[in-house]
Formats: sequence, structure tokens, C-alpha cells
Amino acid sequence: MPDKTPPLRFRPHHFLCALGYQGKGYSDAFTANMTAIVVDRLRAPGGDEVVIETTGATDDICTPCPKLRGRLCTNQQAIAKLDRAHAAALKLKPRERLTWGEAQQRIVEHVPPGSLSTLCEGCQWLELGLCEEALKRLHDAAGAVSADSTTTGTGTL
Repeated sequence: MPDKTPPLRFRPHHFLCALGYQGKGYSDAFTANMTAIVVDRLRAPGGDEVVIETTGATDDICTPCPKLRGRLCTNQQAIAKLDRAHAAALKLKPRERLTWGEAQQRIVEHVPPGSLSTLCEGCQWLELGLCEEALKRLHDAAGAVSADSTTTGTGTL
């Protein structure tokens, strides 16, 4: 039976935020929402099949953010810059739908470890290093899968 769950809506920079998320957020409500999306859906069994639709406006992660003012952020200029950079890096198109597994594959293909200091310039979370650590783990896992695929014939994340 096909999944009737509506797709998650992500602004482009939230793909890497989801990858690096470690239980920190702007408020208790924001953190609870981010945990529900990232931990309970994307990192749960079957999470790689969760469908995400890109959006250029507020998304499912933004909803409880204390910085949200209508459909914009109090730091909209910086957020728009992050979204443009991430959309270009991940080759995301407006309203494009992809699974979390496909998004992770795109991250591996287009975002090398060590590149977040440029790609995420201006992000207040960058200095914690959580996203860079997660990016390295993703690349390490993809390398292990890639190495295994040469002997087993599989190559998925």
C-alpha cells in the first residue's frame, strides 16, 4: 500500500541541518519539532524513504522557530544566502521531491568534508562542528558501502 504521508517540506539549507542535528535548537518547541522530524522520521527505520519537497520559504522545520515572523525569518538575508548556496551545491530545484536517502547521496556527491566553513558561512551552529562531524561520518559510510559494492554488487547508502 503506498505511503499517504505528505512529504516533508525543507528549505535547501535544512538538508545539511538535518544531517548534523544533535538535539540542540533555538527553543524547546523548535528542538522537539526538529527531533520529531530528524530522529523520529529520517533516522528511524525506513527513514531513507521519507520524501522531502524543497521549498524557498518557511518549511516544516521552521514552523516553531522563535525567529519566524510570518513566512520570513528575523535573519532572512542570511537564511536566503544559505538557501541559495545549498540549493546550488546540492543541485536542488524548487518544489523538487527526493527521498532522504537520495538527499544523502547528493550530499556525498556534492559536499566534500571540510567544505562547510564556506557553504555554511554565517550559520550560528557552524562553530559547534556537529554538521562537519556528521558530513564526515556520511562520507565514511558511503566509502565503506562503495568499497563493499565492489565485492557484493550493492552500492546504496
